[in-house]
Order: sequence, then structure tokens, then C-alpha cells
Amino acid sequence: MLRLTWVQPEDLVGHELRQARLDGREPSRIEARWRAAGGLDAPERAGASPQRASRYLRLLAEDLLDELADLPSALAEEEPTDLERIRARCPEWPARPPARPVPAPSALEASWLGRAVGCLLGKPVEKLPLEGVRALARATGNWPLSTWFTARGVPGELLAAHPWNRRSAGTSLAENIDGMPEDDDLNYPLLNLLLLQRHGRGFTTADVAGLWLDELPPGRAFTAERVAFRNLLSGIEPPLTARHRNPFREWIGALIRADVHGWTNPGDPAAAAEQAHRDAVLTHTANGVYAAMFTAATLAAAAGGAPDVHACLRTGRAVVPTGSRLARAVDDALDLAAEHRDFDDVVDALHARYAATHHWVHAVPNTALIAAALAHADGDFTGSVCRAVSGGWDTDSDGAAAGSVAGLLAGDPGALPDRWRTPLKNRLATSVADFDGTGFDTLAHLTHLEATRS
Repeated sequence: MLRLTWVQPEDLVGHELRQARLDGREPSRIEARWRAAGGLDAPERAGASPQRASRYLRLLAEDLLDELADLPSALAEEEPTDLERIRARCPEWPARPPARPVPAPSALEASWLGRAVGCLLGKPVEKLPLEGVRALARATGNWPLSTWFTARGVPGELLAAHPWNRRSAGTSLAENIDGMPEDDDLNYPLLNLLLLQRHGRGFTTADVAGLWLDELPPGRAFTAERVAFRNLLSGIEPPLTARHRNPFREWIGALIRADVHGWTNPGDPAAAAEQAHRDAVLTHTANGVYAAMFTAATLAAAAGGAPDVHACLRTGRAVVPTGSRLARAVDDALDLAAEHRDFDDVVDALHARYAATHHWVHAVPNTALIAAALAHADGDFTGSVCRAVSGGWDTDSDGAAAGSVAGLLAGDPGALPDRWRTPLKNRLATSVADFDGTGFDTLAHLTHLEATRS
């Protein structure tokens, strides 16, 4: 039986009920109708429930999703999606520089490579609970986390309790890494590199949609991106693609697409954030969009020669609306990073605040964890990626984001330890366009061309 993940209405209602409570809507009466009809919670870790719903329950789910979307939000004024209203709520919005410095191709290569390393480090433990991540690392003497996960020496009962991610274990443990395997955390930067090659910095959200329809296999899109893909194929146009029956619109998907926007606007975080916004609104709203803007602005600051990771993070924070949930989360995370010497204490505090209320892929806690990891490690590459992955939640995406920033700050692939670089063999796998087998040095060269294009 085919159970298509992330789009079946009966599996979306539970996610939308949770999202409604997070963004200031009151869904209790609608939830009562869903429960009375036999509707279940959203699948906690998988994208689809194991059994097909009745035709009645599916039709009810579609109606309730539309009713939930129409509920008024108490946070609408504080958390806009429109760019002008976002800027109006950012009192320290970055000024445009008189000229943009361009990072060396070697720095961009280190950032591409850092993104891949962090992603690959997190892949085998994606979807595992925090205690599973910690137990698997401790079982091999790899805690605090400092190198790749391995199955060698892990007791069988522990692997039975916390199995590796089934799609990733064969390509992402220390004993079997052979180049960078395909992952959406690398596919989207490749797509956005292609976007700029075809349309330049003046691309529109419709251009992003058209590129996806041309170049992104639907099976390689997940959560908000898969819903937006479905919406496009149903004739729904952006930005409604982000809102129509899309309970994932504040998850991490837009954040993992933001790197190229930062890399190609060095020293101009405002332009990077605006570019990320045009991309993000195809699939996301509010905090999901802010997470992408934060990431792009942080990378633009690093690419422009910001003195340290803390300055980069302050710049990223400047494009997040004051009073938003993401702004509070990032501020809290940076305070925790400064307050605690042991990063486990930072992670425990973040999980205490968010784990019970937010899905493990939601942008708010994951962005907070990324910021905390970078700040606590003071931008050190190994410290940043290992802290990000050791915090649980969306381990591969968090590791990728931290690795991209820390790699860019490192400035050269040679500054990344050999144990991270060597297994990747300067080669990545992908189903995007003609990039399969491409080296990170080539990707850096192509990115540099876009960064210098007028």
C-alpha cells in the first residue's frame, strides 16, 4: 500500500492543530470535531500514518484544514510575512554597503564543504530522540561529539532501541562514507545556484516555482516543499502555495535553502535577506521565512569579512522582527550559550522550552539550536557542527547550517580537519540537474561567479 508522506489530509490535521496553537489561533472547537470523528494525532516521526483513512475522514480533514486556516491569529501583527512589514519591525535592519567585498573561492569552498560535513554528521541520527543521539555517541567514546558516528562497538540492544536512520546508515557512518550522498540539505543550495545562473539576483518567487517544476524530483521534496509542490500542480500560485493546507509553513525547509543567498551577497545582509524572502515565501510564512532570512544575513556578514561569529549572528538577528517567536528564541539561545560552560546544559534548557510544544523539524527551536551551537563554539568548525548535531532535533539540517557558517569563517578547506574533508572525496551525489558527482571546488567557483556578477 502506497502511503505518500507529508500531503495526505488526514495526516496534516494534527500538525495544523499544533501549528494553530503556536501562531495564536484557537483550534479547540475544530479539534473536538476531528476527535469525535475518530481523527488521530499527526504521526510523530514519520510523514504518513500507517493506515489509509476512510473517504469520510479524508473529506472531513480537507474541510477542517481550510477552517483552521481561516481562524484569526493573535500574532498576525507581530509576525508578518510581507517584506515591507517585516522591515518595519526590524529597527536595526542592516544598511546597504557602498561596495561589496567578494570572498575568495577557497572560502566559499570551505563553506560548501562545511555544509556537507555537518549534514553528513547528522544524517545517521536524524529522527532519533536526544537521549538516543547521546547514547549512541557515548557507546563508542565519542562524547562530547567530536567525529563521525560509527556502529562499531555499539551494543546490539542499544541499536535496537535507537536504530540509525534507515535511509542514511549505509552512507553516513564512519565505516562507509564514500563521498557526500544525496540530501535535500545540499539539493536546495544546488537549485538556488541554478536559479541565479538562469535568472540572476532579480529572480521572482514564480521563477523559484518554475525551476522546481523543471529540476526538482517531487520525491526529493519533503514537508512544506512537498505541499507547495502539490499546490503548484493543482494550479495554486505563490504565495498561496505556502498557506494552502500547509501545516509545515514554519518548519525548517526555507532555512536549508538560504545559503546561496548569503554567499552571493557578501557584506550585504539586507540584500541576502530580501533574496531569501523571495525564495522562502513559496513554501513558508512568518517564522519559517525569518529563519531563512536570519541564515542568509548571517552568511552574508561572514562572507563580507565580519570579525567573528558573534558579529555575524547579531547581523542575522537584525533581520528578524522584534517580538516574533524566532527573535525571542534566538535571543534566549545566545543568552544560554553565554551562560553555560557545558553545551549539554544549553541543549537541555532548549529542549525543556520547546520539545513538548514544537515538532522536531520546526524552525524556531532548530534555529535557536544552530545559533547557540555557533556562539558556544565561538565559530570553531568542529565545535560548531558537533554541537549542532549533538543537540538533536533536525540533526542533519542543523549540522549543515552550522557547518556552512563555520566553514566560511574558517576561510579555506585546509582549515577544516582532515577527518572531515577526506571521506567526502570532493564529490557529491544529487538528482539536481547536471550536478551529480560535482566537486566542492567546482561549486565554489560557480558560486563565486554569481557573487561577482553585477
